[in-house]
Amino acid sequence: MAKANPFSDKKPDSVSRRDFFRVAATYGMSSTMLAATALGSFTLPQLAQAAESTANRRNKKEAKHTLKFGASGFNENNLLIERAGCLDFARDIEDRTDGEIRVEFIGDNQICGQLDCVKKTQQGIIEMFTASTQNSAGAAPYLNVLDYAYMFPTRASQYHFLYHPDSQRLLRDPLKKKHGLQFLFSHCELRGLQMGLGWKDRPLITDIDVLKGTKNRVTGTQLGRIAMQLLELNPVPIAWSETLDGLKSGLIDGAETWAGAVGYANMSPVISQSVDLRLFCGTEATMMDAKVFDSMSPALQEAVMESAYLTQVKIQAAQEAALVNTVGATVPSLPGTLFAQHGVRVAPLSDEVRAKAERICAPEFNPEPWVEWRERLDKWAGGIDTYTEIHKIAREIPLDTLAENVEPRRWWKNA
Repeated sequence: MAKANPFSDKKPDSVSRRDFFRVAATYGMSSTMLAATALGSFTLPQLAQAAESTANRRNKKEAKHTLKFGASGFNENNLLIERAGCLDFARDIEDRTDGEIRVEFIGDNQICGQLDCVKKTQQGIIEMFTASTQNSAGAAPYLNVLDYAYMFPTRASQYHFLYHPDSQRLLRDPLKKKHGLQFLFSHCELRGLQMGLGWKDRPLITDIDVLKGTKNRVTGTQLGRIAMQLLELNPVPIAWSETLDGLKSGLIDGAETWAGAVGYANMSPVISQSVDLRLFCGTEATMMDAKVFDSMSPALQEAVMESAYLTQVKIQAAQEAALVNTVGATVPSLPGTLFAQHGVRVAPLSDEVRAKAERICAPEFNPEPWVEWRERLDKWAGGIDTYTEIHKIAREIPLDTLAENVEPRRWWKNA
């Protein structure tokens, strides 16, 4: 017998967070979020009806594997700003396996945050997570392999690498062996400096020399700190959850992160200039406990990989559109975007200025500061020269290739 809808007598108005959680308490958070993203815009009765239908469909058979998905600070709203693909994957894997794999999405930092989602996955508290590889590098240091300064010249080069069959031996296999993580998919941006309100009335930043001596938040990436130190950007380790307050109070001048993160974290009101430094990777990645993946049947493992592939393809297109139409990471920002609403100026920098920064800090031009970490990462990868090989793959496509035009490939098929 179908459960009576307790929200059917509500007036058709906007749905508050309180009402959203009331629906979630009745039909489950994952079902409610999946229903919300499928509807787009909705009234409270519409959300409740869709959540009930989604819950009935998801629970029609007993799952063989239930995956608790710790999605750090993400929810159904900010996943439309930074397209990390969490709910897209959950929806597809449940449909693809006819419910044999069920995903329980736990976002809004309810079960884990940017710094500890990886640890809780390794400890078996949750089965999968989404967080930046840079924040996750504190507990899974092989992820530093993505963070050599200027190894990736464009977002297109990042997607090209993630689709490349050699990403198996250069990233995914060592990560699984060393840290017990199955790397599934990731959004791609390149990290710059997001300057606080102290830079609101200053001229638009056009040269890296202007930034020397500023104090900037840094993530958990050890290699990122090397690059920032070489550029005299004074990296200050501050948790992502505390970065907003640090910018508000003036504790830091700026934050080392990417434009999409500014948008999804509601940081736009305290950012004045978004400096497109493209220093190293900004990758909001989803990974799974490798033991859980290995415990699945071959058919379900293949389903996970196919869903990961489909999600990666969707991220590639949706994130590029969101940067333009939602975040406003263009010059000029489009009207109605977050950057336009809050007066965030994009400082694009010239190719010459970025080349200047690259000559100062990239391993290709200044190898000595990177030697210790290169040797460590190369050893973990089984003796591979990780920097040289990834650097080469990142330049297999023309520099002017648009990210949305990178050819998708099933990376595990020809590895």
